Amino acid sequence: MLHSIARLLPLSLLLLAATCKPNDSSNKTAAPALKQLEGTWLVSREENSGDTLVYRPNTYKFPPSRGRTGFAFKPFGRFEQFDIAPTDGLAGRAGTWTADGDTRLRIHLTEGTEPDYTLEIISLEKQVLKLRRLP
Repeated sequence: MLHSIARLLPLSLLLLAATCKPNDSSNKTAAPALKQLEGTWLVSREENSGDTLVYRPNTYKFPPSRGRTGFAFKPFGRFEQFDIAPTDGLAGRAGTWTADGDTRLRIHLTEGTEPDYTLEIISLEKQVLKLRRLP
């Protein structure tokens, strides 16, 4: 019996190798770009231009302001939108985000009081995220 198992082992390995697929390189290019989104971004109103909204990491040294809205992109499609609270602080609202192509992000807020919306990425650099909000 041991002899017949030993004879089948090479055939099993050959079948296993034939069914393995090489890594899909197209997924490797999209993931790092979206990985750069992870973190908390606050609006830099001073740099906005027309319909282009400029965001910087929450660690950026912003000039004084009465409050800054923003959001956090989290792993596994989790999202949190930060709005100005009645006490001038920030109030977070949970939601999700999904990629819609290479430059669009679909945002869904869990509470459902605001319709879903799309953010179009104009540019994404280490310290600057430029977006356009679409309906």
